[in-house]
Amino acid sequence: MDKNTWIGFLLIAAIIVGFTMLNRPSKEELAERQRQQDSIALVQASIAEAMRLTDSITAAEEAQAPAAVEVKETKPEEQWVTLQNEHLRLTLSTYGGAIQRAELLDYHASGDSINPLCLFRADEASFGFTLVTINNRILQTSQLVFTPVQSEAANKAILRLPGNTEDAWLDFVYELSEDYMVRFELVPHNMQNELAQNINSLELQWRQLIPQQEQGRKFEERYAQLQYMLVGGEMEKLSESKDDSQKESARVKWIGYKDQFFSTVLIADDAFTSSQFNSTLQSKYSGYIKEYATHTSVPFDLTGKTPTGFRWYMGPNHYHTLKAYDAGVEKENRLYLNKLVPLGWKIVSWINTALVIPMFDLFTSWGLHIGIVILLMTIVIKLIILPFVFVSYKSSAKMRVLRPQIDEINAKYPAEKMQERQQATMQLYQQAGVSPMSGCLPLLFQFPVLMAMFWFLPTAIELRGKSLLWADDLSTYDAVFHWGVNIPLLGDHLSLFCLLMTICNFGYTYITMQSQATDPNMKFMKYMMYAMPLMFLFIFNDYAAGLSYYYLVSLFLTILQTMIFRWTLNDEKMLKEMEENKKKKAGKQKSRWMQRMEEMQREQQKLAREQAKAAYKRR
Repeated sequence: MDKNTWIGFLLIAAIIVGFTMLNRPSKEELAERQRQQDSIALVQASIAEAMRLTDSITAAEEAQAPAAVEVKETKPEEQWVTLQNEHLRLTLSTYGGAIQRAELLDYHASGDSINPLCLFRADEASFGFTLVTINNRILQTSQLVFTPVQSEAANKAILRLPGNTEDAWLDFVYELSEDYMVRFELVPHNMQNELAQNINSLELQWRQLIPQQEQGRKFEERYAQLQYMLVGGEMEKLSESKDDSQKESARVKWIGYKDQFFSTVLIADDAFTSSQFNSTLQSKYSGYIKEYATHTSVPFDLTGKTPTGFRWYMGPNHYHTLKAYDAGVEKENRLYLNKLVPLGWKIVSWINTALVIPMFDLFTSWGLHIGIVILLMTIVIKLIILPFVFVSYKSSAKMRVLRPQIDEINAKYPAEKMQERQQATMQLYQQAGVSPMSGCLPLLFQFPVLMAMFWFLPTAIELRGKSLLWADDLSTYDAVFHWGVNIPLLGDHLSLFCLLMTICNFGYTYITMQSQATDPNMKFMKYMMYAMPLMFLFIFNDYAAGLSYYYLVSLFLTILQTMIFRWTLNDEKMLKEMEENKKKKAGKQKSRWMQRMEEMQREQQKLAREQAKAAYKRR
């Protein structure tokens, strides 16, 4: 270090020593500090001795006093009340006063042939109302304890929520009918001094988990849905494929929690208002399909003169069972619960209600096996559309016979003269008596029927649990191979009816391609025709075995009738007839349709020439 650094350190040390010497206390100040510390120590010792004596006295008093009794708040023991008929068994709990368990005695869950099917259990559902007391306390009925009251009727149960006085209570009254319907009423008695005076409605909370009841979870998820009907008959629904929520300001008549084959429906005597609906998908391994939740309001008469009434429907999504509740009811008061059964678009649902369902009911009423019923339905449908299919096949056969002449027209008019080629082809068709549009007519009749069966069979509860050959349950897939690995689009199994349908579809495609006139230059379309059956294998592998069985039978009958048509129609004879038609129509005036087609072609040619001239001038 240099000289300046040493001088700096010495100055700092001198300042510190000087400051310490100046602030050092005198002898008198040191004596006063010692006296204060001795006084503080004496006081602390006195306090410690006093506390020791106090603890000794308290211990002696506790030893002489009797032992105190520990008081615990006890909750009344839960009780259950059962209502049952030949179809439905309900278990009511005094904890919350709600239905704790609902069992359908006529049905079983998939894989369980012993126990009745359970729509929900205690831990899977909650139902209750929000009560506001006269001193503004908020109570939830789902957290209160009710008392069962003896009822004279065997099908009736009363759960009573007592008030603060002996003559005040709120009753939950349940009455079970002979089928799947339950009457439910809230009946207050002398509750004017118990609940808020300005109350005229109650908030209702209803939550329910939907357990997986079927083997095919994919289909059960597709048909599990929260639906509700507005006052007036308009249906609304939440998404079945994702989490969804919806606020509804309009008046709601009923709210339905449904899965593929069963529903729990709450129906208001008046209406629900200011409703909030929620639907939440559940994990694949949770054992549940969806969770539904509703928060809504219902009218409430505090005096009890007008009970707040509901009806519960807890039963199958069976079309006739649901539709029977509207029998003899005026249109404005109908429930339309049968809309819980998905029957497709409007035209498709009309075919289902007017043709498919009556035919299905007729054949099942004969006591036939379900496989025979579907076979008979397929035969009847094929007979109905047979004339149109024959016209289509004959038109295709004529076009096949005319193929050599069409090739001559194509050779005469190159691709640059497409309009002349089309005009000559249409003239040939007209002279031969062939209508290219006639081949589309059968599709117009077949497609709605095929779609009607596509919607009806997977949702028909009559197929549930019914077996056919190797298929134990026609309402779900008939897996014959399980490989335990989920293959994209195909899944983890192979359904035999679906495989047979695919093979039959390949055969039908081959026969069709052989009997139709095809352009050699359009090989891609030929490959696409063979790709379609393979696509159906991936599409229908998870579908109901009953639907695949129907399509298998339908394709087999289609192949059979195609072979019959081929045997009955002779190409040489058809060609001779068409040549005679040409001679007859050679000097006749063209039809109006042909005249319009030619006029349209001339207009197109004129427009094309004008566009070409305009483009040339712009150059």
